[in-house]
Amino acid sequence: MYDIKALYEAESISHGISLLKEHPQAQIIAGGSDVLVQMREGKRAGAELISIYGLDELRGVKLEEDGTIRIGSLTSFSHITKDPVIQKYINVLGEAVDMVGGPQIRNIGTIGGNTCNGVTSADSASTLFAWDAVIEVTGPEGVRRLPIHEFYIKAGKVDLRSAELQTGILIPKESYEGYFGHYIKYAMRGAMDIATLGCSVNVKLSEDKRYLKDVRIAYGVAGPIPMRAVHAEAAAKGLEINSDTIEKVGDIVLEDVTPRDSWRASKAFREHIARVLCKRALKQSILLAGGVIHE
Repeated sequence: MYDIKALYEAESISHGISLLKEHPQAQIIAGGSDVLVQMREGKRAGAELISIYGLDELRGVKLEEDGTIRIGSLTSFSHITKDPVIQKYINVLGEAVDMVGGPQIRNIGTIGGNTCNGVTSADSASTLFAWDAVIEVTGPEGVRRLPIHEFYIKAGKVDLRSAELQTGILIPKESYEGYFGHYIKYAMRGAMDIATLGCSVNVKLSEDKRYLKDVRIAYGVAGPIPMRAVHAEAAAKGLEINSDTIEKVGDIVLEDVTPRDSWRASKAFREHIARVLCKRALKQSILLAGGVIHE
């Protein structure tokens, strides 16, 4: 069923990098929820695999001294959803990854694998875009940290250079302090389905809770890679919180989203739900932040 040429097991991050240098065509495998499916379909026949699943140093969530939230790349979706640091500061990420597949997938699938796939439909990706996440990669030349929007290059391709591993995902304190967010996934089925469109919004309100101090709006499946609705974000800043503002911001996202026709949904339908989901997620984020939406 699985045509595997060789399987190597990394004993440490440095050992994993050495294995990648020795076997440059090898595929990294962690939980295997994507790679093994592809192999079963014959897409990676005869592949060499390097397993990093045993590297416990890449698991877990912690709050660093400067307030940065560090998520190890091998942290499972289930772990993220239940983690107290995630629940306290960026609970929306736990809610987003809890929509990935079924319980078995969430127990084995990792956030590093989800982001390294480079697919626009990854449930974690749009929320990480909304939180201005930073991706940490480690390779022969040392550690690189880059904004997540630079990590995604094109559909299915991310900025992992020769013999590099993704080792962590970082959310800086300034990216989450005072912000509240909500994620909505639209799929044809209620569960275990790839998103037709995903929208993640977070907001920071003024001290009197009357104005939008900052808004971040991110999408999955609204373009070839996850993306931010930058024109809508800019238009939202400083606006008074009311129903008209929510309608206005939701309509402006069409200046940014570039969905396509596919067998899952037409471009026109995705544009429609992009507006609807933004308005719903923005409204919920405002309420979570303690705001009141006036007519």
